[in-house]
Amino acid sequence: MLNSAVERRLELSNPVIVIVGPTASGKTDVAQEIACRVNGEVISADSMQIYKGMDIGTGKLPESERLVPHWGFDIREPGEAYSASLFQEYARSCFADIEVRGKRSVLAGGTGFYVRAAIDDYDFASGEQVGNPVREKWAAFLAEHGSQALWDALDERDAESAAIIHPNNSKRVLRALEMLELDGVSYASQHEGLATLGQAVPALFFGLSVDPELLKKRINARVDGMFEAGLVDEVRALCDQGFTEALTAREAIGYKEVVAALEGRCSMKEASEAIKLATRRYAKRQRSWWRHDERVRWVAADDGDVARMADEIQQLL
Repeated sequence: MLNSAVERRLELSNPVIVIVGPTASGKTDVAQEIACRVNGEVISADSMQIYKGMDIGTGKLPESERLVPHWGFDIREPGEAYSASLFQEYARSCFADIEVRGKRSVLAGGTGFYVRAAIDDYDFASGEQVGNPVREKWAAFLAEHGSQALWDALDERDAESAAIIHPNNSKRVLRALEMLELDGVSYASQHEGLATLGQAVPALFFGLSVDPELLKKRINARVDGMFEAGLVDEVRALCDQGFTEALTAREAIGYKEVVAALEGRCSMKEASEAIKLATRRYAKRQRSWWRHDERVRWVAADDGDVARMADEIQQLL
């Protein structure tokens, strides 16, 4: 489907409709409802839904429930590296191809950095790419010495960047080391520059807002539902395929906790509670990501009424 070259700026007859918000706010259903109404197609901006076989734990919409074409699912094996830079190319190619078919793009995210990479005028440093020797060197260092040692290496070289990255976020620490070594670019400086970027793709942003206490209940119920739907069997099957060697995918919420239980490091009940806690924290980070973005028009999503939310959004298009 995709073209190899991506233009820095993309002209579209209609702006991309972007649906953002915390996990369990209803983005998937609202995005699909909007797409049905505007003759559109949905692109998922979720850094874990790109992986094949990671369905239940990532909340991937089942094929049987997809009423319009969906993109951004199952484009990589769990053992393959991926990046926001690659997603930028993928998403913009999707936008262009959807435009050619006379339809409209609806971007649903998910991963805030992926959304911004797709829409905003972000020029990635080469450290963001996959398949380079610097990445391989630091990945090997991580495998041998662990996440704290990797973070310490960054702290020695770029304390400002280390200060804004948690030591357990090995993926981001790796990226910061790559950027520094390959391009002499500080992750902290680049992160600060995100706030002033213009758009490379025309887009309208809509956010789904849910009361934090209600969202907590939804998240807990969603995690319980994942276990009932077969999450443990899904993770076990992935492990049989070498999943635990996949640096990025194995760190996904809902998967690393079940792996720990399968390896006897905790009980499955403890894994479930850990997933709920990690998901709630992730939802909080998602809210923070968009809170100060003035482009986002917020839609109340407490009642979970997809049709009503879609009505509100459609009136603003």
